[in-house]
Amino acid sequence: MPAARVEYIAPWWVVWLHSVPHLGLRLQPVDSTFKPRDQSYQESLLFLGLVAAVCLGLNLIFLAAYLVCMCCCRQDDATQTKQRSSCCVTWTAVVAGLICCAAVGVGFYGNSETNDGVYQLLYSLDNANHTFSGVDVLVSGTTQKMKVDLEQHVARLSEIFAARGDYIQTVKFIQQMAGNILIQLSGLPAWREVTVQLTELADQTGYVERYRWLSYLLLFILDLVICFIACLGLAKHSRMLCCGVPALLLSWTSLAADAAAAVGTSDFCVAPDTFILNITEGQIHTEVTRYYLYCTQSASPFQQALTIFQRSLTTMQIQVAGLLQFAVPLFPTAEKDLLGIQLLLNSSESSLHQLTAMLDCRGLHKDYLDALTGICYNGIEGLLYLGLFSLLATLAFSTMTCVGPQAWRHFTTRDRDYDDIDDEDPFNPQARRIAAHNPPRGQLRSFCSYSSGLGSQSSLQPPAQTISNAPVSEYMNQAVLFGGNPRYENYSPSMRATYLSVADEHLRHYGNEFPA
Repeated sequence: MPAARVEYIAPWWVVWLHSVPHLGLRLQPVDSTFKPRDQSYQESLLFLGLVAAVCLGLNLIFLAAYLVCMCCCRQDDATQTKQRSSCCVTWTAVVAGLICCAAVGVGFYGNSETNDGVYQLLYSLDNANHTFSGVDVLVSGTTQKMKVDLEQHVARLSEIFAARGDYIQTVKFIQQMAGNILIQLSGLPAWREVTVQLTELADQTGYVERYRWLSYLLLFILDLVICFIACLGLAKHSRMLCCGVPALLLSWTSLAADAAAAVGTSDFCVAPDTFILNITEGQIHTEVTRYYLYCTQSASPFQQALTIFQRSLTTMQIQVAGLLQFAVPLFPTAEKDLLGIQLLLNSSESSLHQLTAMLDCRGLHKDYLDALTGICYNGIEGLLYLGLFSLLATLAFSTMTCVGPQAWRHFTTRDRDYDDIDDEDPFNPQARRIAAHNPPRGQLRSFCSYSSGLGSQSSLQPPAQTISNAPVSEYMNQAVLFGGNPRYENYSPSMRATYLSVADEHLRHYGNEFPA
């Protein structure tokens, strides 16, 4: 007896996706029953893609409005505001990059789950095809044996036993049992059309899945490359931050495809039995289809045919054994044909046992449950993760696009501030570093007075008072130092003190170099 059926229960995400409103292009409600060949149902799935397209348009409009506002608004020139803006831009770009990396990780997992589910479906379809084709081979082989091979043996035995009417009756009875077997075999369903359809479905599904998996893999690599380029542009102060817009378009496109595929597959997974019963109607008896879909402990629809097959074979074997025992001593030439019939019946009995095992519902029902598990659990779960990847990637690249103008403005402002600094400014950090490592000798004339400005190096003897240990204030007058250039008149006392200390260090250094 078949084992009790392992119940298939649709997961919660299948029920949730199935409850998504199905609307046509004219916003009219559409039945959510899975009907892939129905035009209105196809429009309801297309409507989900159009919703994603509308969201893409709104996203682009928001980004355009934001960028226009950023270009029109003026940034505060205060130093503290610049520092806060720079810090905010940096951390926002870092967070966007982390979100992009997390999105790619989620996408890789979802892509792998979907691929595993689809290939589990293909594996189950291949097993079912192997079973169906095996049944057809066994039926056709047994039919060939009973129609051709057995008839040849029976015809020769009829000639041999022509003088014995009782043996002729036995041979005709064997022929009648063979006819019963042929009638039972002809009543079994032919699976050739089903096998062809399943093979075509498996080939199409495998073809689409290969390109789907490869397309998402390339999309993940592209997102990582764009994220890297954006981060590199931020580090190099380049305008490569705008490269996130193409990735934004691809993310919304993938989200539309994922949503339509997930909802359509969920509509099938909510009631797969009903859909299979509808599409197999007219090709396979409903009783047979239900037997394999539900696999209950009720009697098999093939039980009667297989029983008659078994009984007919047993009867034929008994009759052949009797002829071998009683007729061969009288008709030795009949032994070869009787042994041929006996061998044929033994082979047919072996085929009967294999046919009984293949027609049992447990094997095909397990393949059916494995296919449902692969497509309805792993497959749809992977599609949900791919949808999450698309949303996270959209968020990350939208953030990068918004950060771009702020980063450019910050880079431009900072470069302009550096360009405005005079090289002679004593408080220019770069000028101070240069002066500390490689001070020009011409600047010594600002601190020391020489006896002659045009004389040779030997005549450049600084006066004695320039190397004394008197305070710096005795050698320099602040009014002379800062009053000569109007740009330095507004410096604070602390800044002037810093400048005087630097001048003092230079004076001591060159005082040791040119001793009195």
